[in-house]
Amino acid sequence: MAACPLNTIATDFGCFPNDPVGFAQKFYGIGLAFVAGISLITLIYGGYVIMTSRGDPRRVNDGKSWIYYSIAGLLLAIFGFVFIKTILVDILHVPGFS
Repeated sequence: MAACPLNTIATDFGCFPNDPVGFAQKFYGIGLAFVAGISLITLIYGGYVIMTSRGDPRRVNDGKSWIYYSIAGLLLAIFGFVFIKTILVDILHVPGFS
């Protein structure tokens, strides 16, 4: 295993920051990618439910719900990231988040 830079800890999954700010920054990007992947899967599933509904209004509404909540969850995750960046970086000037 390669040596990690200063202020990081070597783990089996790579080097991780040992300060709370760096740790949160590293995992927020990973979490956002995970949410985007799940959102894509549920979006595709919602489209599949609508396409295979054969005109059944209940199934069409179920598919619309899957699509709606998939997009809403993704938007909440993205706007949460933007909100945190705006508050912590631009307004409060918290060190380490710039």
